[in-house]
Amino acid sequence: MKTREITQTNLEETLKNNEIVLLDFWASWCGPCRMFGPIFEKVAAKHPDIVFGKVDTEAEQELSGTFQIRSIPTLMAFRQNILLFSQPGMLPEEALEDLIRQIRALDMQKVKAEISAQSAKTATQ
Repeated sequence: MKTREITQTNLEETLKNNEIVLLDFWASWCGPCRMFGPIFEKVAAKHPDIVFGKVDTEAEQELSGTFQIRSIPTLMAFRQNILLFSQPGMLPEEALEDLIRQIRALDMQKVKAEISAQSAKTATQ
């Protein structure tokens, strides 16, 4: 699957309607972003069931601000609309594939239970 442009307009729907979403925050002037782009595209072609989205930080400054992007490229990974991974810097292809394996292997019921427990703990403090 090709990567898809993610904007303020389509982000919520993309996250809500797809099991796994990887977001690459990038800019055209960024050297490391230009190096990571082909890796992201290559891995996207191997995983048609995952949405590989690209967020142009220049065009989507509000969206970048919402996610507090301070350096690019930044990769974020969501599963069932839950942010599971966020890291600035480019990843080699093998590391990106490993991240995908880890995200697929997660027990999301356990993740949701941990989030609920943490929210309850925070609410009582």
